[in-house]
Order: sequence, then C-alpha cells, then structure tokens
Amino acid sequence: MDLKSKIILIYGPTASGKSIFAIKLAKKIKGEIINADSMQVYKELKILSARPLPKNYENIKHHLYGFQSVKKNFSSGDWLKLVNKKIIDIKKKNKTPILVGGTGLYFKAITEGLVNIPNIPIRLRSNIRLLHKKIGTKKFFSELVKLDPISKNFVKPTDSQRVMRAYEVKLFTKRSIYDWFKSTRSDYEKNDFFKICIDYPRVELIERISDRTKDMIKKGAISEVKKFIKLKVPRIKTASKAIGIAEIRQYLEKKIEISEVIEKISIKTRQYAKRQSTWGRGNMMDWNKIKSEDLNKFLKKI
Repeated sequence: MDLKSKIILIYGPTASGKSIFAIKLAKKIKGEIINADSMQVYKELKILSARPLPKNYENIKHHLYGFQSVKKNFSSGDWLKLVNKKIIDIKKKNKTPILVGGTGLYFKAITEGLVNIPNIPIRLRSNIRLLHKKIGTKKFFSELVKLDPISKNFVKPTDSQRVMRAYEVKLFTKRSIYDWFKSTRSDYEKNDFFKICIDYPRVELIERISDRTKDMIKKGAISEVKKFIKLKVPRIKTASKAIGIAEIRQYLEKKIEISEVIEKISIKTRQYAKRQSTWGRGNMMDWNKIKSEDLNKFLKKI
C-alpha cells in the first residue's frame, strides 16, 4: 500500500490513540503531522486539550499545535487557509501531510470545501431569533418555507438552529443556503486523500477517558484553569467551551470536590466522544474504518 503521494486524514473520538498512530505512520512514510483538533490550536490549553507535547513528537514535525491565543476565535475557515499552506510546504519537501484530530467540521472543510456565505449582520440575526421565540418553532418553520421553499427538503422543522440559519441566509443574501452548499467544492480531488476513521470499542474508550481525566488533574489541569481564568476570556469565545474549564472553576469556587470534577469531566468527555463517533458514522461513509486493535496490522501493510 503506497500512501506517500496522498494527503492522509486520521479521524477518531477523543482518547482513541490518534496522535500515537499518526506518529507511527509518519515514521514509515516520511510524513509530517498537521493538527485537526479545534481545541489543540490554543496555546494556553495544553493539558485540557490533551495536546501532544514536543517531547513526544519522536522527531516528527508537527504543525498548528498551540499557536493561537484563547482570547481569539479560530474558525474552520481560518484553519483551512493555514492547512492549505502547510500541505503545499510539506509536499515541496517530498513528504506526506498527515492530518489528525477529532473535529469533524475541519475534515468536512478540507474534503468538501467551505461555504463562503457572507457574514450576516448581528442585528438581523438577533431579530430573527426574537421572531422565532415570539411565534414558536412550528410557525417559524412555515415562514421559512414561504421564504425559501426548497429548504423544506433539507431541514427538519424541529432543528431550530438550522431553520434560523436557513432563514437568515435567504433573507440577507437572497439565495437559499442550499444553493450556497451546492456551489461549494474542495480545492482537492477525492483521490488526493486517504481517509482513516478509527473505530474504538465504547467500553474500552470509557475506561481510557476516565484514566486520562485523572492524569490531566495530576499533570496540572487545575493550575492551567487558574491561569485561564486570570486572562478573563469572554465566555462566548470558543476556548471557553473546552471540557474541564467549567468543572474546575466550580472546584476553585469550592462548589464541588475534586472527585466530582473528575467524574463531571469524564462524563462530558464520554458524551463528546459519542458525538464524534456519531459524526463519523453519519459523515464518513466512504472512509476506511479501522478498528483500534487493527491499527498495527494496517501499519505493517504499508
């Protein structure tokens, strides 16, 4: 199996061993690793994001880890621009780009392209949300269908976020959001990629998540959150949503014990891992699904 000419994508739930597998693969094919995890871009969230550390890189070049301030938002579009540059640079060195992470939207952006919808004015978005609240979910959906008839084929009436998004895009751009989607394409061809989705047994993953949470506390997650709090990052910023910040903040405010912190973080992380696995099943039908116990077998075939 020759993968050297490909752009390799490795996706899997948190704690599934993606980073270690990526390093082993990079060693075999002279690859360089690019981060595809939305929390591992933040420099101040080393422990809570489970970011691979330079001491564990094993002489494999890693890109886009821990470079962004938590005070700034970092979108899929920001990531895609940087990744495209990194892929070009890596290929110029006759090496193989290996993208690894658990952020499904990042992988969707690179394989399908990013919808370039103009920014909707905040006032308009707020008015639409007020209207939704005032008239209710059912009637608002009817209003959407009047405004944008084709939307009824793509969005469920109960999916309020998508319904409001479709409404605001049509109202502001005069084009259906689904027309925007249709005109979007990736900068790459399908054959440019080799796509791997790691399938990790649920029971074993739960145990790994529990162990990793305890390890994060031992390694200084509480100190990391103390420093984060001092930065006074607005709660609307993406980084503020990192699993562990709210729980450790409760502990620092003496509202819960450390045992509860570990339990709460573990539960939230398990829920996140489940969502990642669900995303993989729904959006990665054409990916190579590899069971965790078969990863070493896969490496031997290369």
